[in-house]
Amino acid sequence: MTRLHLIRRLPLAIALSSLPAVVTATAVAKPFTYVNARFGTACTFPDEIFSDRLPEPENGDGQQWLSTDGASLTCSGIYNIDNDTPKSFVTGERANTGPGYKVTYSKTGKNWAVLSGIKGDKVFYDRRLFGKDGVIRSVWVEYPASLKAKYDPLAGSIAASLRGP
Repeated sequence: MTRLHLIRRLPLAIALSSLPAVVTATAVAKPFTYVNARFGTACTFPDEIFSDRLPEPENGDGQQWLSTDGASLTCSGIYNIDNDTPKSFVTGERANTGPGYKVTYSKTGKNWAVLSGIKGDKVFYDRRLFGKDGVIRSVWVEYPASLKAKYDPLAGSIAASLRGP
């Protein structure tokens, strides 16, 4: 490279070196994919946010993670012993009159259901896949209502990553 090329690139190098380190740090973060050994439930999420992994339950049905700001994420599976369908699941949840629990959004497909709403002072997002193998796989994201702007986009992408074998 000639001396003239180096001089022309110097202002660009100076400008790039003055950018905040955050620009490069966010580009390096990789999502974590959890796969449950018992049911094959899998979901992908940013483990730098959901960093506190709780002990796995004895029955091995899933896993839960907590964030430092009060959010939680659960990825699990259960046997569909009640022969629920996506529509019957949503109907049952909409009828739930528990204190502080209210479904504000729901949608169903052939083998899936999505719910979101309020549970106390938190927002929840729940996606379920109804497998032909008799297993319901789910991902549940719950977060303080004050952090809705941060977690709404994350909850949607985490829920969309839910899958089974």
